[in-house]
Amino acid sequence: MGIVHPDRYFARISAIDVQKDLLGCGITHALLDMDNTLVSRASGDVPSDVRNWLSRARNAGVSFCIVSNNWHDTPRIHGRELGIPVVAKACKPLPHGLLAARAAIGARSNDTVVIGDQLLTDVMGAHMLGMKAYLVAPLSEVDLRHTNALKPLREALLAGFVPENEHAASSCAPDARD
Repeated sequence: MGIVHPDRYFARISAIDVQKDLLGCGITHALLDMDNTLVSRASGDVPSDVRNWLSRARNAGVSFCIVSNNWHDTPRIHGRELGIPVVAKACKPLPHGLLAARAAIGARSNDTVVIGDQLLTDVMGAHMLGMKAYLVAPLSEVDLRHTNALKPLREALLAGFVPENEHAASSCAPDARD
């Protein structure tokens, strides 16, 4: 599996089964991307299914940190609203932001997953530090100009991957595609 290929690919964060896909795989910590993973770029809101998933995961003992490349105050606003610590200006895939987030919640590489919607920031950053990476389909088609420009590359890199939904079989092992 390549550095930009996710360990798992889900239709959205709420499709990740807390018991099977996290705790059952030894994952007790999650570093969460914000834009189009937790918060829709189209509406600026956290969808109710995402809020419910965060609550279920937190109640099951999973700890979180939001890791965002944003340089404005939006990540901290959403972090306060959701009760999740934040590392902003993370410069993913560079390691310093992800390492700071991991340290903030007392996590180690082997018990942590990075969950996000971008291959070249979230997935690559996770794999560079030996963490699992769960890719989620973006909550919205609305995105930044440079992210939209990379969509053809994303589609080429994800050729053969199909996002898992709420009814998919769970597996801690990487997807077998060959």
